[in-house]
Amino acid sequence: MTPALHAFLAVFLVSLLSLVGVVTLSRDPDVLRRRLPLLVSLAAGFLVGGAMLHLLPEAEEAFGHHSLEVPLLFLAGFLGFFLLERGLWFHHHADAVRLSEPGGDLHPPGHGLGEDCAEPHPVVWMNLVGDGAHNLIDGMAIGAAFLIDPAAGVATTVAIALHEIPQEIGDFAVLVHGGLSVRKALTFNVLSAFVAFAGVAIALVVGQRVEGFSAALLPVTAGSFVYIAAANLIPEIHRHRDRSRALAQAMYLFGGVGITLLLRLYMHRH
Repeated sequence: MTPALHAFLAVFLVSLLSLVGVVTLSRDPDVLRRRLPLLVSLAAGFLVGGAMLHLLPEAEEAFGHHSLEVPLLFLAGFLGFFLLERGLWFHHHADAVRLSEPGGDLHPPGHGLGEDCAEPHPVVWMNLVGDGAHNLIDGMAIGAAFLIDPAAGVATTVAIALHEIPQEIGDFAVLVHGGLSVRKALTFNVLSAFVAFAGVAIALVVGQRVEGFSAALLPVTAGSFVYIAAANLIPEIHRHRDRSRALAQAMYLFGGVGITLLLRLYMHRH
């Protein structure tokens, strides 16, 4: 398979996770709340491990090990996501992890999960715009990573998939809470997820025509991964004070990093 086919297949699988919201909301909320913190920890480990063990080494090979461009592009990704979060786009991470707390509101009060409200809350449209932009960036990251190296593509896809699951659960709950019916919320969530295909197409077309474009996206993506893990996911891990849960979350966090290390060692031996 060509890098393009790998990238489109990867984005298709990640996009299917937009269905997770309605599936999990139809199951036992207590089970979801117990498991979601562990998934958040695993996602944080994959994001950090993918950034440090796959994306940055590949970028250094492309630009040179002593190039100043790699750390500058990394900082651009890190600080760029900080500015985006201060503005509009990434509040759904917080929405998602709040659902894992005791008493988290999976079925928002005041809305029956049935018919649409006459005028959905503005947060619905803000969430859709932000999520669509986020998915566009994810698609570009996956496309660029597969153009550079299959191992980087796999690591990027897994990291994005893992942090998409809690995000999509939160997105779905926000859309329903904002006044959409379950069917309409699911439809918009799926359409937003498939914006990632446009991101892949942009990365593939521009990456094959503009020298250095795909390589430049790698450290930018690495910076965004580290920011999401450090600013959104790891603080939520620290919110839980129970020792047994804290130990389990630490194991999942280190496990995520360990899996990315094993993936790098395996892919570069074959």
